[in-house]
Amino acid sequence: MKSSRPDKILEKPDLERLSHFRFQLRQFLRVSEDLCREARITPLQYQLLLHVRGMPGRDWANIGELAERLQAKHHGVVALVTRCEQAGLVERRQGTEDRRQVEVHLTARGEKILLRLAELHQPELQRLRDEFALPGWM
Repeated sequence: MKSSRPDKILEKPDLERLSHFRFQLRQFLRVSEDLCREARITPLQYQLLLHVRGMPGRDWANIGELAERLQAKHHGVVALVTRCEQAGLVERRQGTEDRRQVEVHLTARGEKILLRLAELHQPELQRLRDEFALPGWM
């Protein structure tokens, strides 16, 4: 981690750009939270489903990978996976290559909810792409 003292003094336009970025990010998150609530899952459950299915090269993830993606503690992710399993969104399977490893897979219900929510997020993602394609962001 870098020093907390910046090499250059931030000026008003830098702070305005940062403020605007945080505002856009918060708007996206609020829309996402609302969509999740309507689907009757939590935003954290949605993120878990997304990271399981979005793991590069495969359709499952292990707890360590999910902890990294969620930026959460291992034991917290274990508890989240347990809640998602109880809700019928994911299932744990013994690792195929390393039998000591636990693979987290989506259930058919989890996949259906994920795909519906991911589709509903597309207009907001396009809005962000358009917003950050404007001059001043490159």
